[in-house]
Amino acid sequence: MKLPRYELKAEKTLMIFEFISEGKKGSIHKLIKFSETSLKDFYNLAFGDKDVLTGDIDDMVITDNGDSEHVLATVVSAVYAFTEKNKNVWVYATGSSKSRTRLYRRGITKYFDEVKKDFLVFGLFDGEWQSFKKDVDYTAFVVKRK
Repeated sequence: MKLPRYELKAEKTLMIFEFISEGKKGSIHKLIKFSETSLKDFYNLAFGDKDVLTGDIDDMVITDNGDSEHVLATVVSAVYAFTEKNKNVWVYATGSSKSRTRLYRRGITKYFDEVKKDFLVFGLFDGEWQSFKKDVDYTAFVVKRK
């Protein structure tokens, strides 16, 4: 995606990325983590604010820093980097709440024509995976680099 995004800092394996959101509430440290699941070549994407005390992701906080487009583009750039290094993997994502999952769906929908050039995109609906359609209220998403 050719949207403004924040500078990412990643550790060597590209499993953990950090960036700083700059907006109306100031500078907020964000984390993106890819973690293996019990399924072969299937990774979970976790994203949220960095807890300053523990260093972990807080995916329940509502930041509302006014820069959601920048943040979305930055998370997508981490997915690009991760899937470039790790070929043939699936990346699973869902929101920590229904409203967050809807937010992610709206982001995918808005940029779907661009995303589908590089990724296969599926949504989970009624317990079944299906090719992503713009007007379906999915509960989770998976993507795989083409």
